[in-house]
Amino acid sequence: MTSTLEPLVSAGDAERTVTRLRSTFATGRTRPVAYRKDQLRALDRLLVESEPELLEALRLDLGKPGTEAYLTEIAFVRAEIAETLRHLDRWLRPEKATVPIKQQPGRAAIHRDPLGAVLIIGPWNYPVQLVLAPLVGAIAGGNTAAIKPSEIAHHTSTALARLVPRFLDPDAYVVIEGGVPETTALLAQRWDHIFYTGNGTVGRVVMRAAAEHLTPVTLELGGKSPVIVDESANLDVAAKRIVWGKFLNSGQTCIAPDYVLVDRRVEGALLARMRDAVRSFYGTDPQLSPDLGRIVNDHHYARITRLADAGGTGEVVFGGERDPATRYIAPTCYRDTDPSAAIMHEEIFGPLLPTVPVEDLDAAVEFVTARDKPLALYLFAEDRAAQDYVLEHTTSGGVCLNATLFHISVPGLPFGGVGESGMGAYHGQASFETFTHRKSVLRRPTGVDPSVAYPPYTPIKAKLLRRLL
Repeated sequence: MTSTLEPLVSAGDAERTVTRLRSTFATGRTRPVAYRKDQLRALDRLLVESEPELLEALRLDLGKPGTEAYLTEIAFVRAEIAETLRHLDRWLRPEKATVPIKQQPGRAAIHRDPLGAVLIIGPWNYPVQLVLAPLVGAIAGGNTAAIKPSEIAHHTSTALARLVPRFLDPDAYVVIEGGVPETTALLAQRWDHIFYTGNGTVGRVVMRAAAEHLTPVTLELGGKSPVIVDESANLDVAAKRIVWGKFLNSGQTCIAPDYVLVDRRVEGALLARMRDAVRSFYGTDPQLSPDLGRIVNDHHYARITRLADAGGTGEVVFGGERDPATRYIAPTCYRDTDPSAAIMHEEIFGPLLPTVPVEDLDAAVEFVTARDKPLALYLFAEDRAAQDYVLEHTTSGGVCLNATLFHISVPGLPFGGVGESGMGAYHGQASFETFTHRKSVLRRPTGVDPSVAYPPYTPIKAKLLRRLL
C-alpha cells in the first residue's frame, strides 16, 4: 500500500487499515471542532455534487425511483449533516455536574471524548443513508472510521468507494469493498466501536467478534413491525399511510409495516381503502409505475416468493403478480392470514402485507406482546385513550401514532431497537453520543489540603470523617 490510506482495501489489509486509522487518530487531527465541521461540509458536498451518480447507482441496484431515492437517501443524510452542524458546538460543551458540599471545594463536569477508530457496516436496502448517516455521528464525535457498504448493492458500494476519498480526509475515512471475507477480516480486528445495520443472524456474529476485544457495539436490526388499526381510526388516512410505508422501496425497509392487526369491525372498510390507495399511487398495473422499485436480487426474490407460497397467507385482497425476469413483485395484501404461517414469523422485507382481524385493542396488544419486541410499532386510532393504552402496554424501538416511518426522520428522536430488534440508537444528538465517551472530570484546588483526609486515622480524625462523609 502507498503512504496514504487506499479507498479499496482487501481482506489481507484489514490489520494495516485499522492500524493506519489509529495512527491518524493518535495525531489528534480529527479532534478540533473546525476539522469535524470541515469534514461534515465536505460530506454534504459529496451528496450535492455526486447526486446524479448516486441516484443512478441506486436505480441499478434496487430500481429506486429518482424522487424516492433522493428523499430517503440523499436528503435524509443532508438533513442529518445540517442538524449536526447546527448543534455540534453545544453538544461538545462540558456538562456540569454537582459536587456534594462535603467534597468541596471542587468542580465537576462530563466531557465528550472521541472513541477512536470505528467500523460502520451497512446494509443493501438503503445503501447510501445507512452508511453515511452513522458516519455523520462518527465524524462529529471526532473519530476515524472504516465504512463497509454491502456488496449486494454493488453499484452504490463502488460509487461510495470512489467518492468518499475524493471529498473526505483519506487518512481518516476509508471505504472497504467486498463481501463476507472482507467483513470477517475487519471484525477480527480491535475497533473502538462497531456500528452494524442488518439482520439478527449477522448481528450475533458481529457481537461475538466484538466480544473478543470487549468492543462496544450498536446493532440496528429488524424484525416484524406491526400496525394496529383501532375501530376509531381515520380509515382513509390510515389506508394511504400504511400502503405508502409498506411499499416504499418495494417493502425493503427495516421499519416497514410487516403485518396489520385490524379491528374486525373495520376490516373490510380498511382493506377496500388500501386497494384504492395502491391504485391511486401506482395505477391499475403497478409494474408500469415509475414510482415502484424492484427486489434487490434473485436470492431475495426467491425468499419472498417462498413466503408467499408457503401456505396460510390467506385470501389475496390485491396484487399477487410476479415477474422473475425483472424481479417484480406486485404490492400484495392478504386477509385472514394464519398467525402460524411462515409469513407471520419471518421478517418479510418485501411487498407482501398480511392482515389479521382481531376482536379489539386488547387482543391486538396481546398479539404484539407475545412476540419479540419490534423495531417500530404503528397505531392508527383517533381515540386518545386507545393511543395511551398501546403506548403503556407495548415495548418497541419506536412508535408512530397515525403514521408510518416518519419517526425515523425526526433528528431529535433517537432511532434504535430493543431486544431482538437491536441495541443502541442514533440520529441527531444520539449519533454524537453513540460515537463519544462520557468522560467524568473532577477539578480540585490545591490551596486547601486538610490533613484529616490522610492517615494515620486517629479516633478524632475517624469521628470527623464519619461526619463529613
